[in-house]
Amino acid sequence: MKTVYVGMSGGVDSSVSALLLKEQGYNVVGIYMKNWSKDLPGMKCPWAEDLADAKRVAVKLGIDFEVWDFEDAYREKVVEYMLTEFRKGNTPNPDIMCNQEIKFKLFYEKAIEAGADFIATGHYARVKKSTLMRAVDENKDQTYFLYRISKEALTHTIFPIGEMKKPEVKKLAEKHNLHNAYKKESMGVCFVGEVGMKDFLKEYIDVEPGEIREAESEKVLGYHEGAVFYTIGQRHGLYLNGEKGTVNDGMPYYVVKKDIKNNIVYVSKNLNHEAIWTKKIKLKDLFIRTNELKSETQVLVRLRHRAPLVPATFDGETLYFEKEIKRPASGQSAVLYNNEICLGGGIIA
Repeated sequence: MKTVYVGMSGGVDSSVSALLLKEQGYNVVGIYMKNWSKDLPGMKCPWAEDLADAKRVAVKLGIDFEVWDFEDAYREKVVEYMLTEFRKGNTPNPDIMCNQEIKFKLFYEKAIEAGADFIATGHYARVKKSTLMRAVDENKDQTYFLYRISKEALTHTIFPIGEMKKPEVKKLAEKHNLHNAYKKESMGVCFVGEVGMKDFLKEYIDVEPGEIREAESEKVLGYHEGAVFYTIGQRHGLYLNGEKGTVNDGMPYYVVKKDIKNNIVYVSKNLNHEAIWTKKIKLKDLFIRTNELKSETQVLVRLRHRAPLVPATFDGETLYFEKEIKRPASGQSAVLYNNEICLGGGIIA
C-alpha cells in the first residue's frame, strides 16, 4: 500500500483530497503546516481554527494526523522575500513563493524522509507524466501559483481534485458529512487570513506619507500613505484634493510612476499613458518546465490568477503581444502555457 502525506489546511479542498485518496486505497497521513500564527492589530490569525477543522476531518476519515511547524522557514523564505520586494517598489506574489519553498520543497522533503511515496494538496491542477497541467475547473485553476515547483516534487505529487469542479467538491464533502463542506474561503494574504496586504505591510515596513503629483505638470494633487502600497495602473484608493481618485472634473487618475527613493507617486488622467500599456514584457528568474520553449515560441500567457489567457511570442527572455495589454506590476509572475500544459514562467522585470 502506497503512503500519501496530504497537506490539510482545514478547508474543503484539502479535506476532500484526503477523502478521495483514502477511498482510492492509499495509506493517508494528514499534515497541518503551521506557517504563520502571529496576530495583527485588529485581526486574529485563524491558524488555530484552521488546525481544529483539519484535525476534525482527519478524525472523521480515520487517518493519522500531525502538525509540522514551518514558521521559521516561512518567515525567512516567504515573508522576508515579500517585504524585500515591496521595499524595492515591486509587487511580489507570496503564494507562488510559498509553493516553491514550503509546500513543494520543505513539506515534500520531510514527507519523503518520513516514508511517504507521494504528497498531495487541495490545489486545482493536474499532473500527467510529470507534466503540470491546468485543472478541469478553469475558474479555479491554480497552476499560476504552482509553475515554480520542481520536477522532482511534481513527480511525487497528487492533486486529487484536479479533475473536479468546485461545486462537485463541496457536494462530495456534504455527502460524507464533512463539517467544513461550505466553509468560507480565505481571501486575504495567504498566511494571515482576511487581513489585507496594506494592513500587513504597515506592521513590517516603515512608511511615510508622501506627495501624489501629476506626471505631466509635477503639480501636487494630494498625499499618500507610502509609495510602496501603489501599483502602476492603479486608479482606486487615491485620495486627491479630498476626493477619491478624482480632481475637479471627475476624470479618474491612474498611477503611472513611483519614485520609491523620494516617496513620490505620479498620476495621470491619460488612460493611454505609455506606463499603463505595453506590447512586450521582459521576464527574469525564469523557471522553465519543458524543452518545448524554444526561441520564438507561440505561447498563451496568464498574467494574474484567473486572468484570461493571452497569446504571445516568447524569445527566451521577452514576451511580445500582438495587441497592447495593461502593463502588469513588476514582481508579479507571467505564466506560459501550450493549451493545457504549463510550460513555466518568470517574474516580471
